[in-house]
Amino acid sequence: MVKAGAVDKGMYLLVKGTPHLVTEREFVNPGKGSAFVRLKLKNIRTGLVVRQVNKSQEQVEDVEIDTVPAQYLYSDGDGYVFMNAETYDQFTVPPDGLEDRRHYLLDGETYQIVVWDETPLDIKLPIKMALEVTDAPHAERGDTATGVTKVATTATDLKVKVPLFIKDGDRIVVNTETGEYVERSS
Repeated sequence: MVKAGAVDKGMYLLVKGTPHLVTEREFVNPGKGSAFVRLKLKNIRTGLVVRQVNKSQEQVEDVEIDTVPAQYLYSDGDGYVFMNAETYDQFTVPPDGLEDRRHYLLDGETYQIVVWDETPLDIKLPIKMALEVTDAPHAERGDTATGVTKVATTATDLKVKVPLFIKDGDRIVVNTETGEYVERSS
């Protein structure tokens, strides 16, 4: 148990028996009355977002979450199959709430898997990832206005707005939180 005033972004709380990730936290200290905390929580199992307001002195239940390094192997009908990098055990992460992560899973790459009560719940992605462009429409001569972009498709089937100079076979860096182009990779 921890006081609501001590809750920070990135912590995990237990709400109605399910772990939730704190995605936003706002501390409010009004002129009259007691201080309170507005929290935006993401349900780890379903991906649903809930908002919660607590007085800063209220007790909320925090959750001990482990992270395990695991190598991504493949995707099947049940979810994403990983191999624990330390014990070599294979396990499946259910896709519920993680559909947006599939575009960033590369065969053989190692990711941090969030585990609670021996159940894999979430896949932690790096903030930036390099992906190969497999389909980038040809840019026409004269399309040189500032900020002109086109939609390119990566090897993982992610659609990204990129500058006109990007072509098939290029590697680009993508922000995994926003899905936006960052830069061309070498």
